[in-house]
Amino acid sequence: MADAEHGPRRAGKDSPGGAGAPPGAFARRIGLFQATAINMSQMCGIGPFVTIPLMVAAFGGPQAVIGFVAGAVLALADGLVWAELGASLPGAGGSYVYLRQAFQYRTGKLMPFLFVWTAMLFIPLAMATGVIGFVQYLGFLWPGMTPGQGDLTGLALIAVVVALLWRGVENIARITAVLWCVMIASVVLVIVAAFTHFSTALAFTYPAHAFELTGNHFWIGFAAGLTIGIYDYGGYYTAAYMGAEIKNPGRTLPRAIVYSILGIMVIYLLLQIGTLGVVDWREMLDPGSTAATSVASAVLERTWGKAAANAVTVLILVTAFASVYTGLLGGSRVPYDAAREKVFFRPFGTLHPRHRFPVLPLVTMGVIGAVGFLIGRHTDLATLIQLLTTVMVLVQALAQIVAVTVLRRRQPGLPRPYRMWLYPLPSLVALVGWLVIYGYADRNSPGRHPIEWSLAWVAAGCAAFAAWAAYEKVWPFGPREISEEYLPDAAGDTHGRSPGGGPDSGPDDGAENGPNDREPTPA
Repeated sequence: MADAEHGPRRAGKDSPGGAGAPPGAFARRIGLFQATAINMSQMCGIGPFVTIPLMVAAFGGPQAVIGFVAGAVLALADGLVWAELGASLPGAGGSYVYLRQAFQYRTGKLMPFLFVWTAMLFIPLAMATGVIGFVQYLGFLWPGMTPGQGDLTGLALIAVVVALLWRGVENIARITAVLWCVMIASVVLVIVAAFTHFSTALAFTYPAHAFELTGNHFWIGFAAGLTIGIYDYGGYYTAAYMGAEIKNPGRTLPRAIVYSILGIMVIYLLLQIGTLGVVDWREMLDPGSTAATSVASAVLERTWGKAAANAVTVLILVTAFASVYTGLLGGSRVPYDAAREKVFFRPFGTLHPRHRFPVLPLVTMGVIGAVGFLIGRHTDLATLIQLLTTVMVLVQALAQIVAVTVLRRRQPGLPRPYRMWLYPLPSLVALVGWLVIYGYADRNSPGRHPIEWSLAWVAAGCAAFAAWAAYEKVWPFGPREISEEYLPDAAGDTHGRSPGGGPDSGPDDGAENGPNDREPTPA
């Protein structure tokens, strides 16, 4: 889950074509190759190393590859939603910008507030999955580790990450590049090892009724596999959060999204099929086996020996650490930037006086991540993935699908250098996919109630918004602040307003029906 990497920063009002950044705006320097690499680096972290056994358990056999293919289809459909929104609203912030632009007419700042509120939960939960993966693979090197020692190790890892981020972050691009290279090396080594000792009998021997589409068992497994698959593909939208820095976003963003999804799909399929050709899928169903907890280490041990397995396990531990480190680094900036733009609680917009990092967001997400880690450890990793996915579906995934249609009706004059191919078919495919994930969540986590927890979290967010809006005297306790800065007429005449209607906005911000703050015909 990579949208933590780039939080909502003030959107530069550069034109979609990216010509000539105005003073104070981001420079458009990221091309297609860099944008694709950014997406892929966020998509392929610890996920595939810990979810292959989960996917096999969901489907009950090696037909689990269906889950990765289905996840790719959903990611492609949803990626086209991101592509249209990112190309037409090419500011920094991604979802934050899209939801603010689409839903400001009826609900003011509610939707961007709920996005940040929800991000405060699903970003740390995604980080917690990386910590669980770290502890699982550490168990390969430390066979005698007890459950209590595993819990303490995971909590210590989170504390170390928070401590490292407590100081100023320098050369983060270089650090991230090095960690990404380690991750790629881990994946490549596992794939090569698997296919040098590949058994077609293991990989393609299916249990009875594996493809019985008329049975409810298949579709429950499909929904669980789709959830795991989209979790693994999470990050295909990362470049959209850097929309103000993308060259020619109308062409670059759609291609970067599609290329990164197809590239990662090939990597995941090779990894899963290769693993199934070395490790019997039945072993992955035993929760206490190495095949279930650290399947990549099992592949290396059975192909190249114990020493090679230990070496690659160390690389995977570095990958897990990197996913936690970069996730918390980027995620802590989301509430900070929103608070600066007066769309979240002000205390989250305070920096450390010496090291200049957001204190309260870092501590809060660290604590939530620790709680999520303990929940995942004492339930299971699949439950944690269900929780973080269901809470994300409502406020981000489904809301953005609606936002595409709302913006087409609310802002028909908005420049759209990329329009969704075969509209509205990709939106409908994405809608069905997300509803399947959400609708089957409780069945795939019996007794855990992820749907009820997600609704409770959103309801709590609405209550928090009401308290915040009353204090800030914004809608529904004040006038709606309508900002259409991406429309062509607004680009040339902002009436003293800074891009995005942020904290430096002029006195017209409170007016609902100024020259550029008009109320278009309701959608």
